[in-house]
Amino acid sequence: MECLCKEKELTDEQKYDQLKEFIDENRDKKGYLIPVLHKAQTIFGYLSSETRSFVAREMDIAISIVVGVVTFYSYFKLFPAGRHTITVCLGTACYVRGAKKILEALEKKLGIKIGETTEDRRFSLGAQRCLGACGLAPVIMIGKDIHGRMSAQKLDAIVEQYK
Repeated sequence: MECLCKEKELTDEQKYDQLKEFIDENRDKKGYLIPVLHKAQTIFGYLSSETRSFVAREMDIAISIVVGVVTFYSYFKLFPAGRHTITVCLGTACYVRGAKKILEALEKKLGIKIGETTEDRRFSLGAQRCLGACGLAPVIMIGKDIHGRMSAQKLDAIVEQYK
C-alpha cells in the first residue's frame, strides 16, 4: 500500500546543498543569476539575506548585484509567505472606488505593509494593478478567492474566514 503521508521537510543544509548543485551545474552559463534566484526561491519559499549572501558567494558576484536583481523584480520575495496571500487590486476602477482605503485598513489590521507577512505567518499582503474583476470594484483576492464590492467595514468579516 502506498504511503500518503507528507514528504519529509528538508533541512536547511540539504536545501543549500540542492541550491549549490544547481549553481554548479550552470556555473559556465552567462546571465544565470535570475534562474538561480528562481531556484533558490522555489527551494526556500523566499530569498532571505542568508540565501542572497549564499548565492553571491557561490556565484562569485557582489552581493549588491544579487540584492539589486531581487529588489528590482516583484516576483522575488524577501519575506516568507503567509498561509494566505491577500492581494488588493489597485487598477483604475478599484482605485477610484476606494482600494487605497482598503489597503490602508488591511495594513493597519494586519500590522504589515505590502510585501510583508504577519508574525504568525498567517497572512501576506500584496497589491496588483488589475485582477480582472472591474465590475466588482473594489476587489481583493485572498488566495484564489475574489471578494468584490469591498469596503474597509467588510474586511474584518472576510479576513476572519481565513483564520
